[in-house]
Amino acid sequence: MTENAAASPAPASAAVPRPYQPVGMGEVLSQVRKPEDLVRPAAVEFRNVSKTYNAGLPNEYTAIRNVSFVVEDLVAKGEFVCTLGPSGCGKSTILRLIAGLAPQHPATAGDVIVLGRPIDGPGPDRGMVFQDYTSFDHRTVLDNVTFGLECQGMPRRQRYDLGRHWIERVGLSVDKDQYKYPHELSGGMRQRVAIARTLILRPRIILMDEPFGALDPMTRMNMQDLLLTLWREVEATVFFITHSIEEAVFLGDRVYIMSNSPGTILKEMQIRPSDKPAKEMQKEAGFQETVFYIRDVISHLEESRRAGT
Repeated sequence: MTENAAASPAPASAAVPRPYQPVGMGEVLSQVRKPEDLVRPAAVEFRNVSKTYNAGLPNEYTAIRNVSFVVEDLVAKGEFVCTLGPSGCGKSTILRLIAGLAPQHPATAGDVIVLGRPIDGPGPDRGMVFQDYTSFDHRTVLDNVTFGLECQGMPRRQRYDLGRHWIERVGLSVDKDQYKYPHELSGGMRQRVAIARTLILRPRIILMDEPFGALDPMTRMNMQDLLLTLWREVEATVFFITHSIEEAVFLGDRVYIMSNSPGTILKEMQIRPSDKPAKEMQKEAGFQETVFYIRDVISHLEESRRAGT
């Protein structure tokens, strides 16, 4: 159970709602948490946030509506937050609003608060890893990993020393890989470079938009294991978007389940941290029970959408 798990459920005879519903490795909270439910300040807070694209035009489209949630700033630990939901529910819109990236930023309505302040655009306190491989084709692995440090004006020798450390930390070979170019790397290797380029900057908040979606199953599980190890080292708050329920249950301390479009947060779950590698965790009965519960929720949403209800 996570550090800030809900209190134990009340006796069945009590005339109060249960604070959570136990499910496998976690609990479904009775409602999405509000600021007053937290013990510590928030890392990220959404206050009734909506985003409409092309407002007033024939192709107007509302991606998310009245999204409210709050994620605690667990100093010297961080929390791993995964978001799931039907296709088109606005998961990436939420992520990019936190990042401050146009055209998602600014929100059409509501407030996005990061580390106590409304955001006005991208910032060094937030790092992002995309699904698409975003390395610069004309730069070596070492120069890609150290790009942010170069932009900050760090001297070459110092940034290269840090870059080689992070190349090794993400499982690449300094001797064999530091001078390679992106076209010489596999998909998994390129995502390792992208992760190193983000983590070397030590952001307080890391935003990941389906970074492993294009990888084969075994490489994907290996990357999940690596990511948890690195996250525990950098102690950041991570927001992770995925379509894989298994991935969310393995990685997440907290899972948000979104509604059909226009998306909002339907359920908030707390998940017990994984204590085994991904391929072993997926065999656990509690893991499977949690996956089946979430799958049933999302399947029902997709059936409702197809039926137009």
